[in-house]
Amino acid sequence: MAPSGKNEAEAQVELKDFKSIYDLEGKVVVITGGSRGLGLHAASGFIQAGASKVYITSRKAKACEEACAALMALPNKRPGAQAISIPADSSKPEEVQRLVDEVKKTTDHVDILFANAGATWGAPFDKHPDNAFQKVMDLNVRSVFNTIKLFAPLLEKAAKKDDPSRVIITASVAGIGVGTLGEQATYGYSASKAAVIHLGKNLAVELAPRGILTNMIAPGFFPSKMASGMMEILGGTELIAESSPDGKVGEPEDIAGPVIFLSSRAAKHINGAVLTIDGGSVLGRSRL
Repeated sequence: MAPSGKNEAEAQVELKDFKSIYDLEGKVVVITGGSRGLGLHAASGFIQAGASKVYITSRKAKACEEACAALMALPNKRPGAQAISIPADSSKPEEVQRLVDEVKKTTDHVDILFANAGATWGAPFDKHPDNAFQKVMDLNVRSVFNTIKLFAPLLEKAAKKDDPSRVIITASVAGIGVGTLGEQATYGYSASKAAVIHLGKNLAVELAPRGILTNMIAPGFFPSKMASGMMEILGGTELIAESSPDGKVGEPEDIAGPVIFLSSRAAKHINGAVLTIDGGSVLGRSRL
């Protein structure tokens, strides 16, 4: 129905062209934990969606270089797009500052920061080591805060009211429901992912006036180096897939798509959201 006081023809004239609504043409992206797993899946999506520069960082230089080589070999990336390796240990504030300084050498701004670096640890309750709990909390929460804080000036420089910069934080369904318990219980991981979700909500309110939107993704099980061991302990990929309402585990495009969406013009009015990417498994999580 046409708005009050307007005829149908006038209402139709106001329709917008959404052809490029998911386009990331020319965007500059930094991905922590980007050399493998979810980070690399997202990097593949970014560079194919039009990003001009995708900075890949993780602790291991060789892994970063291999990831960048694979990205540059993609046949449908943007002409002139670059995947740039900058190894850094996100758990150390001085390393994050070095990462920022290195990024500044080849760009004066960052449009999208994907804070994806993380770790987990599995051990029974009575034997769960304090240093492991602390390590997981430090990397999954404290380092995320430090990374966003130190990149904020570069993100703010690129921000426009009608084209905000973006921060996307990798959380987990383990921070929404109950994580893995038993002999390989992930208490620190679950607590850290709940904490980083709440951190992201606070940053969403803090940074939006500066033109930076902050959102979280909460993946379920995706085959990766970090998750594969836990998936085997829980019965393997097929059993985990059967326990999900949609009958599958995550695939590369299941991460790339939502991350591109949250980075695009389609999500410029979404801030402080948590996007669950698990096929609905957290809704009926009983055994896993």
